[in-house]
Amino acid sequence: MPDSQSTPAPERSVALAIRKEKRFRPLGLTADSAIRRFFQGNAAFAILALVLIMVFLLREGAGFFGQNSRGIRVYRLAGLEYVDIIKGQLDRHAELTRAANALRLKIYSDALAKGAAPQAATAALAGFDAFAEALGDASEDVRSLASDLTEQAAAVKQREQIYQDSIEQKAMLIRAGKAGAAAAVSSVAVDFGREIKALSASLPIYKDANRLFAKKLNASLAMAGPQSVPAAWTPQLSGLKAAAERYAATFPEVEAELAAWRYDAPVPWYRSVTAFLFGRQWLTASFWQDWYGIIPLFIGSLLVSLIALLIAVPLGVVAAIYVSEVAGTGEKTWIKPAIEFIAAIPSVVLGFFGVAILGQSLRAVSETTWLAWVPGFPMSERLNAFTAGCLLAFMAIPTIFSLAEDALTNVPRHFKEASFALGATRLQTILRVLVPASLSGLISAILLGFGRVIGETMVVLLCAGNRIAIPDFTQGLGAFFQPVHTMTGIIAQEMGEVVPGSIHYRALFMVGIVLFLLALGINYVAQRVVQRYRISIG
Repeated sequence: MPDSQSTPAPERSVALAIRKEKRFRPLGLTADSAIRRFFQGNAAFAILALVLIMVFLLREGAGFFGQNSRGIRVYRLAGLEYVDIIKGQLDRHAELTRAANALRLKIYSDALAKGAAPQAATAALAGFDAFAEALGDASEDVRSLASDLTEQAAAVKQREQIYQDSIEQKAMLIRAGKAGAAAAVSSVAVDFGREIKALSASLPIYKDANRLFAKKLNASLAMAGPQSVPAAWTPQLSGLKAAAERYAATFPEVEAELAAWRYDAPVPWYRSVTAFLFGRQWLTASFWQDWYGIIPLFIGSLLVSLIALLIAVPLGVVAAIYVSEVAGTGEKTWIKPAIEFIAAIPSVVLGFFGVAILGQSLRAVSETTWLAWVPGFPMSERLNAFTAGCLLAFMAIPTIFSLAEDALTNVPRHFKEASFALGATRLQTILRVLVPASLSGLISAILLGFGRVIGETMVVLLCAGNRIAIPDFTQGLGAFFQPVHTMTGIIAQEMGEVVPGSIHYRALFMVGIVLFLLALGINYVAQRVVQRYRISIG
């Protein structure tokens, strides 16, 4: 028998490969095909998990639009839509009143800043105060009528809800084989036509109240003469009066809309979809009407993510450039692990840090007099979009840094050598050669960093303020310092409180679907950018 030591190396390698292949022959596999099947199975499992998640979200959220459409139909049949037309008019009047109060506060604060005594500043505003009080009281008659109509429409909706509950109770008893008990359940259908006649009969009363409203409004505007405010504030007062006059001109339109309203007008099939995708209210558990509009949540998520990227992108990319092209070997050994370690910090810990320290510190800084020129300062709330955005930026830096550094490292070495050979400095080489050559990879890093922050939950739930409202963008950068709510935050906050199968439950799953599709879209764009980057480098 030949000695194994005397067998040539190539022959030993072939013999070893044959023995390995024989091990898998009972299964019909070779070593290479087994490895290939293993990784194919992992990839297939990932795809299957992705499909199952999407199927689960669609299954749980599929009934939302049908339920929402029925809710909107009852909203119209019961007359709530009719009353909301009047309430919309009153809401616009309330905005005018708030604008008048805000102007009064500015004038008063300006007088105090110029050295006037509080009593003197108040006395100087006596004429403006009379105007503001008359402006606020002008809607008293319409507001009283709207209150009565609100109770009437809400009672109709409640009777309809009781009727629908009785129908469901009967169906459950019949399925349980208790036909006798089902027959004993009383159910009285609501005669919407009769109920709406009583509601629409108030239109002449509303028109009389509206005429009185317009008369009182014009009388209040007559009280706001130039002498009611200091001369420097006359343009602001004129603007407020012009807004009030434009508002009064809309009264005939409101009356015409009420006269043309019909309770039995069909609700278009797409109304439920548009109310969700473009609705500006997320209002649940309301005695009046629940609304599930994703716009305030979507804008809140984008605003917080934008703040995070504005902070994280410069820091992450610059750090990647420094580590890749400037730092020495010793610096790289501790800078890169330190930045990447940030990703290991639990998000809930960062959230507690934001609540306990960062939010209060930022608010204290905003109250300093030398920063009074910054829009939104001093901050009214310590928990807001900016506080959450700062923490999300801290979480996004490792992702952006790692991917950006890889993109810079993968730029062919001869690009840099050619630049140096032509006499370019290190800074010129970085800005004019390396960054443009790795631009696609840097964009991919930014997109994946965006996907990282927009899907974060705990930080925004604890630090964003959780106010479901569209920020007031008329304040410019001041909108960054307003409380917001996000799509991830609303799911985490409300999912544990909803009844499975309810419209609220399904609405949260629809938010999850939007978030899921958004994350898929971001990752798809990032992968396409990476693919383009690889092709350009190759």
